[in-house]
Amino acid sequence: MNEDIILSDDGVEQIALRSYTQQAYLNYSMYVINDRALPNIGDGLKPVQRRIIYAMSELGLKASAKFKKSARTIGDVIGKFHPHGDSACYEAMVLMAQSFTYRYPLVDGQGNWGSQDDPKSFAAMRYTESRLRNYADVLLGELGQGTVEWKPNFDGTLDEPEMLPARLPNVLLNGGSGIAVGMATDIPPHNLHEVAKALIHLLDNPKATLQDIGKHIKGPDFPTEAEIITPQSEIEEMYRTGRGTMKARATYVKENGDIVITALPYQVSGAKILEQIAAQMQKKKLPMVVDLKDESDHENPTRIVIVPRSKRVDTDSVMSHLFFTTDLEKNYRVNFNMIGINKRPQVKGLLSLLKEWLQFRTITVRRRLQFRLDKILDRLHILDGLLIAFLNIDEVIKIIRQEDKPKQAMMEVFKISERQSEAILDLRLRQLAKLEEIKIKTEQQELSDERKTLEQLLKSATRLKTFIKNEINSDAVKFGDARRSRLVEREESRAFSETELLSTEPVTIVLSERGWMRSAKGHDVDPRALQYKSGDGFKIAARGKSNQLAIFLDSTGRAYSLPAHTLPSARGQGEPVSGKVNPPPGATFEGVVIGDEDRDVLLASDAGYGFVAKLGDLISKNKSGKAILRLPKGSVLLPAVMIKHYGSDRIVAVTNEGRMLMFPLRELPRLAKGKGNKIINVPSARVTERIEFVVAITAVTAEDTLTVYAGRRHHNLKPADLQHYRGERGRRGNKLPRGFQNVDRIEVLK
Repeated sequence: MNEDIILSDDGVEQIALRSYTQQAYLNYSMYVINDRALPNIGDGLKPVQRRIIYAMSELGLKASAKFKKSARTIGDVIGKFHPHGDSACYEAMVLMAQSFTYRYPLVDGQGNWGSQDDPKSFAAMRYTESRLRNYADVLLGELGQGTVEWKPNFDGTLDEPEMLPARLPNVLLNGGSGIAVGMATDIPPHNLHEVAKALIHLLDNPKATLQDIGKHIKGPDFPTEAEIITPQSEIEEMYRTGRGTMKARATYVKENGDIVITALPYQVSGAKILEQIAAQMQKKKLPMVVDLKDESDHENPTRIVIVPRSKRVDTDSVMSHLFFTTDLEKNYRVNFNMIGINKRPQVKGLLSLLKEWLQFRTITVRRRLQFRLDKILDRLHILDGLLIAFLNIDEVIKIIRQEDKPKQAMMEVFKISERQSEAILDLRLRQLAKLEEIKIKTEQQELSDERKTLEQLLKSATRLKTFIKNEINSDAVKFGDARRSRLVEREESRAFSETELLSTEPVTIVLSERGWMRSAKGHDVDPRALQYKSGDGFKIAARGKSNQLAIFLDSTGRAYSLPAHTLPSARGQGEPVSGKVNPPPGATFEGVVIGDEDRDVLLASDAGYGFVAKLGDLISKNKSGKAILRLPKGSVLLPAVMIKHYGSDRIVAVTNEGRMLMFPLRELPRLAKGKGNKIINVPSARVTERIEFVVAITAVTAEDTLTVYAGRRHHNLKPADLQHYRGERGRRGNKLPRGFQNVDRIEVLK
């Protein structure tokens, strides 16, 4: 007796509340797991789905039958087998009819059965009609052949099958999802041809590995044509453990500069995608997109057109952003949790799942063949009795006419069984014709041949395997189709950064002598013509784009980064750079550069030392900046020079005493920071005393003309003239012509 149960004085059993609730919840949990939420490995169906399919077959709603009102079917289902809500039962039926939900739909619907945009927009069951599809024969074809166990329905008035005798692993083909108590299932659909090949391979090679099976089943196959972008290694791990995640991505093509989305991930609504993209456009998070159109119709179920601002927009980057920020790319949980042959829930790997299903199929086929063999043996037994009767027809008629108990008399006279005697008595007069004897012998021969075949199949495991293989192959040819979801490995999607979302307008960054900054729209601005505060004037300008970083360099060799779009407008007089950053005390701002992070820049001091760096090396999020160029004692930072071609450009350096040197830029090292190498030889003592120092430095190509300015005078040096100043890096260089001993600046003429 249970210790928790106490018998009271009046004979009433009392049980502790804790014990009662534990048992009640356990019973409920097992019911939900086994009889509601998880599919069975045999037919891949949950109880409600199985009952719908069976009820439709009982109503005669095969693929060749006329459609019947769905309400009639649902009435039979909930009245005879599934005593639950009609709306939930009808929704389960709708899902089995939706070609965008089920990979191989079981129900053929007529009327409004929902759409991919809104799967739950289906009409009420009183308006729709339905029947079974041809594919349902895979589940029902062998039902009346002794293949499965039967059980009483909920009120004990009818019998229903415990499962359907599936000829294919529907649990893999159509997949399924469900939430039970303490466990869930998420099985993606697969391609019939691929699964059939894997099953046949496994029958031929029982010791096959998961890698062998993977040659046939590459991955899931959804009803939509979106790409599966999960790496093959992750898919293999998912199949090994029975758990994992996978990712599907919409497909698109480029048409006349527009982006046309042609397929969406499984269970993604086109209307929701339009909503998500439109919301980003309204919030100005997609400045490179100007229009969005839905051109979907019956011929093109998915056709969403995204119109870029111009043909220069990188469409692949736009789509990468949309994949990251919308449902154009979707993650799916995978959990191969199902009810096994032992009627227990378990998460199964692909290999164990296929082996267990083949075990189920082998048992089913054996039962079917044995059922047919028993029927044949019973019929042969009766035919033996009928043949005896035809050979002794006169005596049989005499016994029937004269005996009170003809059945018993015939059994004694002809030594036949009661079953044979009854069959003889059931004969009609018209069957006493002579031709009937020939028919009986012919039927006996046919049945004997079939019996021999069945007995050979049941006795030989090899023949039985071949028989099962042929049936699987036949069904694959009949119901299979091509793969829809392509398996492609793609780069990870990435959302646009804040700067990438900004419009890429050309801007000119202007720095004044006193360290005031501003940004002017366009590259045709004359920075010298701008207004400056009293005592201030133009120092340097740099041209770039509004979505790039402006990098300011101070007199100590530190670099500071500020987004160009945050700088004050050139319509005013600007703001001091020191208001946005924290330079060392006494430091002044000497230069500004702007461009892409992989662009080369030449950094140098007037002591004649320098190196080439990437603009990305100068970027710092710190307000205190980043130490880049180490300045020799007494030297000053020179304006940075943007480089076009590190491998072919030449560097030109000029001192205040009129010495100029030119050599290949590639002789200078690439560094992230430091002092650099000697460019032109200027004695350090002369730099410290400010007697001689570098006044200008630039980069030229082989076709450039260089203009040298000294006061009001200037002198053009053509490519041929520049050869006179060519030398080795670190030399003193050659003297410029008389009158250009005090050079102010140099400029490159294109």
